[in-house]
Amino acid sequence: MNVVTMPLYNPLRRFERLADELLGIAEAAPSGPAYDIRSTGENSYVVSVAVPGFAEKDLEIVAHDRTLTVRGKVEQADSDGWVRRGIAREGFERRFALGEHVAVKGAKLELGILNVELEREVPEALKPRTIAIGSQAQAA
Repeated sequence: MNVVTMPLYNPLRRFERLADELLGIAEAAPSGPAYDIRSTGENSYVVSVAVPGFAEKDLEIVAHDRTLTVRGKVEQADSDGWVRRGIAREGFERRFALGEHVAVKGAKLELGILNVELEREVPEALKPRTIAIGSQAQAA
């Protein structure tokens, strides 16, 4: 007897995959801190990266050739007086492939979360347009 089983998919995970494909945002290599991607409007999104213990001077954001790169570098001496270091402050690099026409609009560091604002800007020539159907007047 042949039994065919269908894998069960979490509906939320399917939505995440759909959003990733729609935006063209995909992680190139699984390295670095955790992140979230959130829609903030029809064509705007925020990538939030967890960066506890990092200051603005320790972070670098580069958008180049449809790739968003977030880097964290910490320069500190071992003699900072720490008795215990439980929060990892290792350098990291996380890359994201950006979808076509997605631009970085800005970034903010708030409470250990780096929020990178993205917006999809489709040129007018590529947007769908409605063509009016006209009728010709008959000459009598």
